[in-house]
Amino acid sequence: MEINPAVTFKHDRSVMYAKRPKVLIVGAGLAGLTMGMLLHKADIPFEIYERAPEVKPLGSAMYFSATTAPMFKQCGIYDEFVSVSKPVSGMKICNEERQLEYTIPFHGHKELFGTEGYIVARPKLYDILLRQIPQKHLHLGKKVLSMGQGGNGVLLRFSDGTEAEGDILVGADGAYSAVRQGLYEKLKNEKRLPAGDGLPLPFSTVSLVGQTRPLTTEEFPDIELPDCQFRTAVGANRPYAWKTFTTAQRTVCFIVTQFLDTESSKDNDAFRNSEWGPEAAQAMCEQVRDFPVISGSAQGVTMGDIIDWTPKDSISKVMLEEKVFDTWFDCRTVLIGDACHKFNPSGGVGAANAMHDAIVLANLINGLPFHPISEEVEDAFRAYKKERIDWVEKAYSSSAMFRTMAGPTMAAKMVRYAMKHIPAWAMRKVELRVLSNRPSVAYLPPQEDKGSVRPFFQPSLSAMAPVEEEKTRVGSGGEGGGEC
Repeated sequence: MEINPAVTFKHDRSVMYAKRPKVLIVGAGLAGLTMGMLLHKADIPFEIYERAPEVKPLGSAMYFSATTAPMFKQCGIYDEFVSVSKPVSGMKICNEERQLEYTIPFHGHKELFGTEGYIVARPKLYDILLRQIPQKHLHLGKKVLSMGQGGNGVLLRFSDGTEAEGDILVGADGAYSAVRQGLYEKLKNEKRLPAGDGLPLPFSTVSLVGQTRPLTTEEFPDIELPDCQFRTAVGANRPYAWKTFTTAQRTVCFIVTQFLDTESSKDNDAFRNSEWGPEAAQAMCEQVRDFPVISGSAQGVTMGDIIDWTPKDSISKVMLEEKVFDTWFDCRTVLIGDACHKFNPSGGVGAANAMHDAIVLANLINGLPFHPISEEVEDAFRAYKKERIDWVEKAYSSSAMFRTMAGPTMAAKMVRYAMKHIPAWAMRKVELRVLSNRPSVAYLPPQEDKGSVRPFFQPSLSAMAPVEEEKTRVGSGGEGGGEC
């Protein structure tokens, strides 16, 4: 199949059978799996293509608040999610003397927003999502070499010589998205790419992430506490901060962040395009072994102990890029998650925002007519970005603030001082702005939201799936295939 924008055809729905658009998803991370799960629930045909030859259980802990609870409940995974998670009542800021400086509390969330927040190990959540996808729709070892799109569909070519055809292409393949790169190359050649979208991804931090084996109370006494012990330690005279999280599996997840100066940025630049993996992590492990960790024990646990308790293939080094791209879609191709907005994980909102992208986009794809032409598809993508962009920009600013707060600069010290002394009413105002965004899936039965603060208005909830009679309707542009 060749995608030729010049090819058009008489688009007469009166003589067509009811056909939903076929969606090709590139990337089997949290964003791609969530997108696939939601399309599966809508009976919309989809396939997921992942470049990695096998699923690797990498990553640390993730925070999920009330903002994803409605979707988890609608998809029937909320109870299992809670069972593998630990509730978290706040983030504890500590110093190198293993002393608590102050706590940023997460109080009252269940009453206000319907549920409390939870910490979950990334591999556990990934496993839940993976089991929602029929395995026949997941294709591993599929590295995208090229992509094409036009009025009559989309086409992917893979390094193994195979091809895939569809009606919509979703790039959910992360910060160095092959779909985004292919799309942007086309737009650049056509002089339609904003200048800022062509610049490299900026990054100022690098992190070591991982998860220990299950620990005993002798090794880490706080592992027994019912709430997640979420602690952030800030280096006194070194450009590092480190976080630890106790999990429901009796493990400790960790993130050690190095704040880069210009020279160290150059040193780390070679890792920018590499996969997450243990090979790049060993040198950083040696650099951080003496960092003190609070464990609930009188004995001095260090990051060295945490690293020694962690399987080597569960440790990885990652670049923490930060950018919100201006171009999220064109014609039949659209980006979600890190492919279009990459946050620093300090704010703990990257995964939730990727899932919010998937919810809104799935709602709007489900609302497309049978045999949608490219203009109708692009209108849906435009509505998707319009609904999401303000929330994404707020999340980006919040993540940048939390990243600054953990740093070694004077600005960081000022932010930490402000957070330590922030009035409760001011903190509540921030929470109201963030946690009132609780998007739902338009085509699944709504779940009762017991929060006293109602969710913000969600435009995509009004999107309705086509019905059989709609196949006789000829939409705008109905005389052609819709050129891109």
